[in-house]
Order: sequence, then C-alpha cells, then structure tokens
Amino acid sequence: MTTGVPVLCFPPAGAGPSFFQAWPAAATALRFTAVELPGKERRFAETPATTMAALLDAIADDVLREVGDAGRVGVFGHSFGARVAYEVARLVARERPAVELTLFASGAERPGIPRPAPIAGLPDDEFVIAVAELAGYRHPAMDDPDLRELLLPALRGDIAVDETHRPAEETGVGFPIVAVRGDADELVSAAAAARWAEVTSAGCTTAEIPGGHMYLVERWRPLVALLERTLAGEQARS
Repeated sequence: MTTGVPVLCFPPAGAGPSFFQAWPAAATALRFTAVELPGKERRFAETPATTMAALLDAIADDVLREVGDAGRVGVFGHSFGARVAYEVARLVARERPAVELTLFASGAERPGIPRPAPIAGLPDDEFVIAVAELAGYRHPAMDDPDLRELLLPALRGDIAVDETHRPAEETGVGFPIVAVRGDADELVSAAAAARWAEVTSAGCTTAEIPGGHMYLVERWRPLVALLERTLAGEQARS
C-alpha cells in the first residue's frame, strides 16, 4: 500500500473517482483515495444510493479499511461531496476515536442550511438545466445524448441524497474543519464558508483559492498543497 497520510476524497454530484486521478502525483506525503460510490465507474452496475443512510452503508467498510490503523486522516469533499465528507468524518470519528481527523469542506455551506427546491424528480431536460444552475457548471457530457443517459442515474441519486438528508443536530463535532472556497465563488460566500465553525468544537479555518465554484477543476494543485501542508506539515514537499 502507498505510504502517506490517508485522504478520503468525495467529488461533486455526478462525478466519480477519476475526478481526483491527477492528485496523487502532486503530493509526496499524502495517500489519496477517491471513495467509490454505487452507480459510478467501477461500481457502475450497482443501483445509486438515494439517501445518505444508504450511501454510508454502501461505503462504510471501504472507508474504515482505508483508514486502517492510521494515526492521522484527512477527509475531503467538494460541494455535494463536502456534505458526504462531513458524514463520513463523523463515521470515522465514531469508529476510530483515536484517529487525528481533519475535514476539508470545499465549495459548500455547512450542514443544516436549508437546501433549494427539490429537482431530483424533474424530467431529464429540466433536471440537467436545474443542476447546471445549482452547480454553476454544466458538464460537457450532458450535451451528448448517449453519455447523458449513462450518467443521469448516478447524478439523480446524488441530488436525491442531498435533497433528502437531514443532518443530526450537533453541539460540535470533535474534529477540526478547513472550509475552502474559490475566491470568486458565486454560490458559497466567504461568510457562508466561515459558518462551518458552527458545527465543530475543535476549530475551523478558512482558505480561498483563485476561481469560481468549480475552481478545483483547473486549480487543484494549490488545493493539494493546502491539504499536504495541513496534514503532513514538515513531511510535505516545500
């Protein structure tokens, strides 16, 4: 197994593990694992989860296997993935209480903020338009009828998970949070990112990287550097 601090990664809605395929080469002290969700890439044949509980059930064993006996772990997620990452971090904190855990929540409001009107049940064309408006980004695959047909079930599943999830009331989780956003993000303001401090008793810091809501599509290297500095410290590449 590759050495380094394990970092569990969760992409935005509709994306799969390949979203993070370039990241490992940019860090020397981290071990990135893009957790595979049902209905995507190597788990394409499986039915996508439509609730957070079902999603966590589908990945819990893989998550805990990756954590293993590590002393320090990072959990990263962007947008929808940040809300999954938060629940996964809570799972790890419960099951591996000795682990030094840090959550990196990117491009997302804290749990418990009211979500927009539901869109998961819309007809295909309306759904695709609504997702683009919600995310501030339209994936080129949505303009290819064949690809769209393949990808829509998993995307609908992710949106349904997000729309139906009601996070447990927390007095403050026991792990620190780093809230990251693009400095020109039109969907998540600096003030909204800072509100992640409301759900942790272990401290919250904020960071900005140049770009909009999907800054990490092109500006992922500064993000990886941030993760490495935070998790690996003096072990990180200078």
